[in-house]
Parts: sequence; C-alpha cells; structure tokens
Amino acid sequence: MLFKNITILDENFDIKENQFVAVKGDRISYIGPERPEVFFEQEFEGKGRLLMPAFYNAHAHTPMTLLRGYGGGLALNDWLTKKIFPFEAHLTANDVYYSMQQGIAEMLKFGIVSTTDMYMQGESILKAVLETGVKTNLGVGLVCFDPAKKLEDLSDYHNSKYLFENYHGRGDGRVLMDMSVHAEYTSFPGVVKDFVDYSKSIGTNMHVHLSETQKEHEECKQRHGKTPAQYFNDLGMFDCPTTAAHCVWLEEEDFDIFAEKGVTAATCPVSNLKLASGICDVKKLYEKGINVALATDGVSSNNNLNMIEEMKFFTLLQKVKHMDPTVITPKQAVEAATRGGAKAQGRIDCGVLKVGNKADLIVLDIDQPHLLPVHSLLDNIVYSADGSDVEMTICDGKLLYKNGEYYSLDIEKVIYETEKSRKRILSQL
Repeated sequence: MLFKNITILDENFDIKENQFVAVKGDRISYIGPERPEVFFEQEFEGKGRLLMPAFYNAHAHTPMTLLRGYGGGLALNDWLTKKIFPFEAHLTANDVYYSMQQGIAEMLKFGIVSTTDMYMQGESILKAVLETGVKTNLGVGLVCFDPAKKLEDLSDYHNSKYLFENYHGRGDGRVLMDMSVHAEYTSFPGVVKDFVDYSKSIGTNMHVHLSETQKEHEECKQRHGKTPAQYFNDLGMFDCPTTAAHCVWLEEEDFDIFAEKGVTAATCPVSNLKLASGICDVKKLYEKGINVALATDGVSSNNNLNMIEEMKFFTLLQKVKHMDPTVITPKQAVEAATRGGAKAQGRIDCGVLKVGNKADLIVLDIDQPHLLPVHSLLDNIVYSADGSDVEMTICDGKLLYKNGEYYSLDIEKVIYETEKSRKRILSQL
C-alpha cells in the first residue's frame, strides 16, 4: 500500500507536504519525499488529503451505543441507577455483540482504531473486535456491593481471569486484557487489594473510574480519609500501569501521585460536560508531566465517538477554565488523541507516523470549504474539522473503512440487530 503526494503529520506532529508513505504488512515501511522503487498493489493519490495516526480512545464503554440518548438530562447517580443499570440488566450476549459492532462501525467512521473499554459480556465484545480487525484493551469492571464477599466470590474476577487466560494477545496483539475496577464507590478495599495483587502477578494494566464527580470524590474522603487517588495508590493499584478515567476533582497530592507512579489521566470532556461533572485540569496534568489521553466515554453520556469533536472541546474547556487562550495547543490535543492513548494502552509502537510503527492510519479530506484557507493545518484539524472528514481508516495495515464502506462488518445487519435489541429491552422494562 502506497500513499503518494500526500500531506502528513510526522512523528513530531509537524506538517510535511508531498510525502510518500508505504505500508508493508502491518507496519509503516517508508516515509519520504521520493517515491520508493517498489511495486505496490494498492496506491492512493494524496492530493488534498492528510495522512495522520489513527485515534486511540482511552476510556469507553463501546457497546453502550445501544443506549445512545437514553436517560438524558439526569445527574450521574440518577442516570446510572434509574436508567442505565435497569436497561443493562436485560442485555444478552447477542445484544452486546451487535452493539459492539455498531460501536466499531462508528469508531472506524471517526478514525478510531483502538479503545480502552470497560464493559460486561467480554467474550461477545472480543468476538466483535477480532472479527472486525480493530484493537481493544478490555477490562470487565470489578463491582462488589457486599463487604463480606472475597475476591474469589465475585464473577467479575473469574470473568477477568478467564478472558486474560484465553484472549490476551489474540489477533496478533490487537486484543489486550486489562484488569479493571469500576470505581471506589462500587467496591471495597479488600477485594480491590486482592484484585490488584492478581493484576501484578500477571503483569497487566489497570483501568478505573476516578474522581469523576465531586460527590464521588468527597464521599471517598469521608469513608476512607483519602481522595480516590490516594485510596487506590495505598492499595497498590498504581504499581500497575494504570489508566484513570475522568480525573475531574484531583487535589494537589493526587497530581503528585500520578506523576510519581506514571498514571495516565484519560479525560472525557464532552461526557463530563453533559453530566455536569466538571472540567479536568489538563493544564496542571501537563505541568506535572503526566500522560494525558483523550476519551469519549460511552455514547450514552456523550453521545458519539467523534474524537475530532472531542479534541475541540478538550482545548476550549481548558482555555475557559484558566481564562487563558494560550492554554493547550492543537498539537497537544492531537497527541492526546493519538500517542497519549496508545501509550496508555501499552502500545508503544503505535500512535505516531514512524517507520517501523504499526500502520494505524487515517486519511482526512482537507480540500473542503470549511478547512480552507490553511494558515495552520493543525489549527484547522482541531477547530474546523469534523469526524465526517475522515475518508479512510486503516488498522495494522488493513483497510477497514473508506468513504462510507465497511470492509469487515455488515453495517445493515448490525443496525437491524441493534434496533431489534433496543425494542426488546424497552418492552421488558
């Protein structure tokens, strides 16, 4: 596969024009201004197009496409307990399989090739991932509401263990199993500590909701005399490579813990706005040298997987939060949506256009009225572009989406099945 005469976002996230980029197998084999002297079965003309790294969604519940728009207008606790949890209680493996496929279709349309996911019915999710050619870091999301229970009593633990033993590394490494604790307020210290110890023993990443709302944050301090970050750190969680989702209400010591332990903060700007959870202090995260990754959260609280839209909110919110228009550059936004997410997932050879890296690529049509003229293409990508400008999505060197056509899933069947699931579940509530 060869892209010719194309504008690229290079490994330093700088713009270079009239480049040739070659893909061999699942990796980038050449980047340069001269055409390589090799025959390519597929060639793509790059005039008026931008080639850049694909997006890595650092925190999502992708099968929640089935709940898009359901329970809108409620506060987080009411939204979860009155709408989301009752709906999810009726989900079957088939429901999750097709809603995951619909989520993958949306991912590909918007240029996402990999997601750090937390959800139930893990085998159904992984079946969809393996069949469609995308990537995931999947965690089940350990929940425990009974303080008398031990880790061995919890189905979430056994499911996590089973999925790790049977799926970790499948699809030539496209599937990675993370261990996941849903949150402090849905678990107890004993089971968290034991689960963390299990994760350490097998060398996996951890994934957790952390300080998403002020209520969650303050009630943790009341229960334990510690912030959620301090609480999980004392239980050893951050001795594992950890992605902490949301991080809206971090305190000064929390930032220092993240910096010391190498925790990734996965910020979800649009979801946090919709649920009125607050604004993560990304400026301080960067000042402390913390890896920042961009995320959509689930579509039921977003309501889409449009990472270009997410980049725009990511920058604008920080400017208003700090009343400083110079805060957060377009380059930082693009890095958070690409390299930051890949780093959080432990995919060190992903997220950057570099020879030898995985060929996870997207092509944007930049020859459009809303993207012209070009004074700064990076500014245009973050502030003027839209997810619909993605023309092509490639994962591990395989073309999965191009101009509305899906090469690894039957979109008509997927839409039919998810609508059938939606109607059935609503009739059961």
